[in-house]
Amino acid sequence: MRAVLRAVNRVFVGLVGLVLLVVGGSVFAVGLGAPAPSWWIHDDRHDVLLSDAERTRLRDDGWWWPTVIAVLVVLVLLALWWLTANLRRRPLTEVLVDTGDGEGALLRGRALADALANETAVQEGVHRARVQLGGRRTAPETRVRLLLEPHVDPGTALDEFTDGALAHARTSAGLASLPAEVRIKGVRHGAERVS
Repeated sequence: MRAVLRAVNRVFVGLVGLVLLVVGGSVFAVGLGAPAPSWWIHDDRHDVLLSDAERTRLRDDGWWWPTVIAVLVVLVLLALWWLTANLRRRPLTEVLVDTGDGEGALLRGRALADALANETAVQEGVHRARVQLGGRRTAPETRVRLLLEPHVDPGTALDEFTDGALAHARTSAGLASLPAEVRIKGVRHGAERVS
């Protein structure tokens, strides 16, 4: 999905940029007195963009307004899809680990997230842990969701996570800091019948 979105972004931005460059450059050139190109819709620099006749000629046709509305709806939906796809938080794919020799090594982000989740999941009272990395590859950040058993104190579980799994991940990756946003939720067990 990410590669497709990246390709769509590049093609879309390239096409919009090309159209704006050609049309804007032509308007600028014609406005300065250059001869209008053969494909240009007006004859000289004193023509208006849309005359009254051009603006109103299609208004009375039955197909005009439904077509305009349909095209605008499609454009708005495409723009919303593009905006939400670009604003969505994406997981970090790789982390730059300082090896101490002036060089660096790349660690897969998923591997670090899985190791952090696995170590957290074996912590006392943690029912499930989900970890997602974000930020930049030189300064990663974690988003953690902990599902705790009902008898566990959230403060204690958070302290154990911070001092244990998070500290180990930070140390093993050679990071100066590894900020974490932790969301804690309790497990809800259904009522059991006692005989």
